[in-house]
Amino acid sequence: MIDRQGIIVYLHHLKQAKSLRKFGHVHYISKKMKYVVLYCDQDDVEATMGKLERLPAVKKVLPSQRPFVSTVYENAKPDKAKEYDYKTGL
Repeated sequence: MIDRQGIIVYLHHLKQAKSLRKFGHVHYISKKMKYVVLYCDQDDVEATMGKLERLPAVKKVLPSQRPFVSTVYENAKPDKAKEYDYKTGL
């Protein structure tokens, strides 16, 4: 499986949002805040960000930190009420 990473691209106008498809997979477009969430291979993130920053329609480019955040939680205490509901056999 290929590791992927998100890139958040802030735009001046949303007309140019469709043109970002050639840089990766467009996952989400926010009309209100004028940004696009774009996914590409983790190896190509730096090169893609450099290309995106040079475009005239782009305000700012930020990488997503999600692949680097740990999702393994320690000392997570289960809720007693939920645990009781699961045992009742609903």
